[in-house]
Amino acid sequence: MSARTRLFVFAITAPVIAFALVGALLGQVWARETPYANLRVFEEAVSLIANNYVEEVNLSKVMRGAMGGLAEGLDPDSAYLPPEAVREVDAGNGAGPADIGVTLTRQYYLRVIATRDGSPAARAGLRAGDYLRVIGERPTREMSVWEGMRLLRGEPGSTVGLLVIRGNAADPHPVEVTRELPATPVVSGRLIGADVGYLRIPTFAGSVPTAVSTRVAELVKAGASRLVVDVRDVADGPLDAGIATARLFVASGTLAHKETKGAGREAVSAGGRAPIDQPVVVLVNRGTSGASELFAAALAGNKRAELVGERTHGRAGLQRMVRLNDGSAMLITNAWYLTPGGEPIHQKGLTPAHTVEVPDVEFGAPPPETDPILDKGLELVRARR
Repeated sequence: MSARTRLFVFAITAPVIAFALVGALLGQVWARETPYANLRVFEEAVSLIANNYVEEVNLSKVMRGAMGGLAEGLDPDSAYLPPEAVREVDAGNGAGPADIGVTLTRQYYLRVIATRDGSPAARAGLRAGDYLRVIGERPTREMSVWEGMRLLRGEPGSTVGLLVIRGNAADPHPVEVTRELPATPVVSGRLIGADVGYLRIPTFAGSVPTAVSTRVAELVKAGASRLVVDVRDVADGPLDAGIATARLFVASGTLAHKETKGAGREAVSAGGRAPIDQPVVVLVNRGTSGASELFAAALAGNKRAELVGERTHGRAGLQRMVRLNDGSAMLITNAWYLTPGGEPIHQKGLTPAHTVEVPDVEFGAPPPETDPILDKGLELVRARR
């Protein structure tokens, strides 16, 4: 390796080395050989590219790809933010107040976790599991979730083009969606039959516990003696809102465990008073994510409710931004929640006690006339005492 190449390699790998050493005690680092061995391999790979690739290489671009790969190898919510993105964050420059109403994850391309009730994305036919192959004119193969969510935002009334892949379809579907100012869906409820209250929690943003308490009181007054709570395709809202809502249903015990890097594990307890004591069944699916998963896990883990439907998404982490020396940053998951029994949720999801298979729907086809998950939930809750 030439002296010039060695100097260049050192300059571009310095942020990686600095990040690898953050939080490590000096004695522990010197005692370990593995991190240094990995960094030597990384330096060797960069040198190989610089000296052997057929044309002149933009090593800064290569390094950005490598840093993105480091973050992507952790989980879909972790991301590498280049210096220009960090400057936008510091300046408070938002991408626009309007959105299309989706929550994204990464799986080869960007993928839809869920669409918000009544949102432009929901009206356009997008649903959980759809891949967004292109946003605007930009392919999403190497795009972070953070960047994809920003691209979907803009001014009210502006449009964004998407190339959507559903299931094993060979041909992607072009879709144009108009951005709208996000409206918080309301918690709703209705009676099914004489004594079953159906409660839809469409989001965990806003004053959800108060709204849930009010709706359940109305259902009970109307004659509901048991409840079906629907949190399917609910992926937004702060995680602690899911726990706060669970306290309405669970009077005592552990609702979750919070595990933080460097701080260990902390039990999150119930509040000691639960105004809602009717038998409950909770409906979940692959779009149930984040706060809705914590809510479902708290009720199921305390034997307060049975879960019915599909395996949930598995997204229960909290991120923090760690700055690097060159002005870039890593968005890192540094804490996550576990079930009341201490089982992982993040990247694992919750397996319902009663799994219900739901048939796939062709893109553009009308929704099915039947709801097998709701039907199973009604069967179970009517059998509960």
